[in-house]
Amino acid sequence: MSRRILIVPDKFKGSLSADEAAGAIARGWAAACPDDSLVLLPMSDGGDGFGPVMAKALGLRECLIEGIDAAGQARQVGFWLDAESGQAVVETARSNGLTLLPRGRFHPFEMDTRGVGALLLAAGQAGATRCLAGIGGSATNDGGFGLARSLGWEFRDEAGRAIDQWIGLDGLATIEPPASRAWPSVTVASDVQNRLLGVDGATRVYGPQKGIRPEEFAKAEGCLGRLAKVAAESLGTDFSVTPGAGAAGGLGFGLMAFAGASIQPGFEVFADATGLEATVAETDFVVTAEGGIDAQTRMGKGTGQVAMLCRRLGKPCIGLAGQLALGSAAVDPGEQLFRRLAAIVPDLASEPEALANAATHLERLAKREGLRTKSGI
Repeated sequence: MSRRILIVPDKFKGSLSADEAAGAIARGWAAACPDDSLVLLPMSDGGDGFGPVMAKALGLRECLIEGIDAAGQARQVGFWLDAESGQAVVETARSNGLTLLPRGRFHPFEMDTRGVGALLLAAGQAGATRCLAGIGGSATNDGGFGLARSLGWEFRDEAGRAIDQWIGLDGLATIEPPASRAWPSVTVASDVQNRLLGVDGATRVYGPQKGIRPEEFAKAEGCLGRLAKVAAESLGTDFSVTPGAGAAGGLGFGLMAFAGASIQPGFEVFADATGLEATVAETDFVVTAEGGIDAQTRMGKGTGQVAMLCRRLGKPCIGLAGQLALGSAAVDPGEQLFRRLAAIVPDLASEPEALANAATHLERLAKREGLRTKSGI
């Protein structure tokens, strides 16, 4: 008897995208259970790969523009759009991503998010009325200053001179809004809870991985602090204290303050946009996966959220992983969230082998688990 199987994996970081993982699982499962009907729904929480995953799920087409990266260098940048419905998707790292730049060549004080603003404007000009944005992977720490300037906001010092670099924001006196709004409404998918400022803020937590040294924290914090203060006075709301404001070097703050965005947990954005709950309800069996299933899986990671949804709807769920690292929580999550957990390492391959040929080993794992379900195990 044919079963309807939903395959909804996250990425295997460093080895497989969510889409590639879904394909590998589908090949293995189909080999074991050829009569099953497979539905593939790769997942993203707003980080790397958010754009392609969401675009595929929503049936959007890619649009390319001549944009810029975080260092202001020209590059082709894409977003995704359904002009008829007005739905767009943006992955901001396609413009301000850390991986786009040679390591160590540019300092974060020299970079900003102008290219992200250009993306939103291009989406609006192309017919988008609402936009889902994934903001992970940024190279910037400008609090969304560049984004705001692209959208038409002006920043001036006490003498009325325009400030054109975020590192000059410690002299900010006034902020002037754009004459009109030319961008779509924005919903940000982000699981980062950091506020903009302080010991848990954008600069101190994420700045070092982008190249900000500890002796430069005070300068960066002073600039972002002044931006937050003047923005709160101008807008009547202090967005810097909102959880998520510190995401992507403060881009979360900038999108809320200057683009009117709302921030939602990444999994919720994915689930709402794709109708995940209804899809699970129509499914006989769910397979989810990610590189590492660990004790944090049940604390908000996508695979754990899928399993919790399955449990609520009474649907069996298998969790596949590169590795399991559950520690003392091994029994609890396995029994309560998943019907079964299975991993490539160490049963099918060593860690180096798994990383080198992840798709093949994940396909083998899915085939094995498919056969087990077929046998009633």
